[in-house]
Amino acid sequence: MTYIISDLHGYPLEKFKRLLEKAQFSDKDFLYILGDVIDRNGDGGVEMLCWLMEQPNIQLILGNHEAMLLTCLFVFDEITDESIDSMSEDKVGALSDYMFNGGDVTLKALHKLMKDSPETVADIIDYIEDLPLYDAVTVGDRDYFLVHGGIENFSKDKKLSDYSTDDFLWARPKLDDEYFENIITVFGHTPTCCYGEEYNGKIIKTKTWIDIDAGVTAGNEPILLRLDDYKEFKLD
Repeated sequence: MTYIISDLHGYPLEKFKRLLEKAQFSDKDFLYILGDVIDRNGDGGVEMLCWLMEQPNIQLILGNHEAMLLTCLFVFDEITDESIDSMSEDKVGALSDYMFNGGDVTLKALHKLMKDSPETVADIIDYIEDLPLYDAVTVGDRDYFLVHGGIENFSKDKKLSDYSTDDFLWARPKLDDEYFENIITVFGHTPTCCYGEEYNGKIIKTKTWIDIDAGVTAGNEPILLRLDDYKEFKLD
């Protein structure tokens, strides 16, 4: 069985494991997480990342929040007069944007972990740096394109290599947007409540795409979608 979820944003690991148990997720199944396991809540998803690194049947896709963290790795450098002098306007802006978007809890958790296990922090950074920007999977007779935010500036005449990284990380699809004819694009990033109160806490399925971001940041429970039969799982 193939499962999809996205935008956990610091969701407690123990609750996430309970959700997987509810879906009877096993070693024979595979799960794709479409980005943004970090920031905003709890320990910022650091415990989740440590666990994910040990799971051979779970693939995390790069989200815009993981990408923002990568632009701020300079905060882990040793502080010296030289490093302070080299703090460019771009670095200050990147850190400010990341903190504004909920990165403070993640940075605090990583700094705490750095004191006890710097090698673990290094492993986390390596793991995030190696995350794919997108993936593809066939389930039954359907093909799926898995990405964090959708596809900005989409054209059926474009190759995937023609898009920028931001086109996949920061897209905000409209309800009437259409993507590939014979491939279902699955993404998160935009909480479904943004499309109207009637979609709050729900998954949206259109002819060519599925938005699975049920809105953890809005206080909703995440939804785990099984692509084999489109069954949805969430904790009560």
